[in-house]
Amino acid sequence: MNNLSIIILSSWLAGVAAFVGGVFASIEGTAETEGKRELIHGVVAFGGGILVAAVAFSLAPEGIEVLSPPVLAVTFSLGGIAFCCLDAYLSKRGGSKAQFMAMIMDFVPEAIALGALSVKSHSAAILLAVYIGAQNLPEGFNSFREFRKNRVSPRTTLLAFLAISLLGPMAACSGYFLLRAQPRLTASIMSFSGGGILYLVFQDIAPKSKMRRHWAPTLGAVLGFLVGMIGKQLLG
Repeated sequence: MNNLSIIILSSWLAGVAAFVGGVFASIEGTAETEGKRELIHGVVAFGGGILVAAVAFSLAPEGIEVLSPPVLAVTFSLGGIAFCCLDAYLSKRGGSKAQFMAMIMDFVPEAIALGALSVKSHSAAILLAVYIGAQNLPEGFNSFREFRKNRVSPRTTLLAFLAISLLGPMAACSGYFLLRAQPRLTASIMSFSGGGILYLVFQDIAPKSKMRRHWAPTLGAVLGFLVGMIGKQLLG
C-alpha cells in the first residue's frame, strides 16, 4: 500500500471513530439513573478536555510558530467570533449543536495537518490519525446525544457522521497535495479553528459537564486533557 493510500485510509478511519461513538450512544439503552447521568456528564467533560488539549497542543502551536502576532490575533479571534454568531443563530432556532460543530472544527484542520505531516514523517502521520480517532470517539457519542435532544432521528444523525468521515480523506489529500507548501495558510486555518473550539468549549460544552452535588464527572476534563498531553508527547 503506497503512502497516499495509507493517508486516505487512516484519515477516514479517524473520522469513522465519531460514527462508532454515535452507534454506541444509539444502542446504549440503560435507564436514566443517577449513576448513568453522572457517567454521561463525565463523558461530556472528557470530550471538552480533549478539545482543549487539541487547541493547546495541535491547533494553537502551529499558529504561534508560523504566523505573525497580528495575523495570529486576527485568525484566532475570527474563529471565536464566527462560532459565537453561529451558536447564537442556532440557539434562536431552538437548538444547540456545540459538540457537533466542535468535532468538525477539530477534525478537518487536524486531517489537513495529517496530510501535510505525512510528507515529512509517515509514522508521525499515522500516530496523529490514532490521536484524532481517540478524540472523535467521545465527541461522536456526545454529539449523538446532543442531536437526540434536538429531536433529530438516529438514522439521520448516523448518516451525517458517516458523511463527515469522508471529510477526513478530502482534508488529508488537500494537505498532502495543496497545503504542504502553504504553511501560513494551514496555520491560519488551524488558528481559526482553535478560536472557534475554545469558544464552544466554554460557552456550551463545559457548562453541560457540571452536575449539581456531584464532583467526579468534571474530572473527565482532566482525563481528556491528559490524553491530549500524552498524544503530544508521542507525536513529539
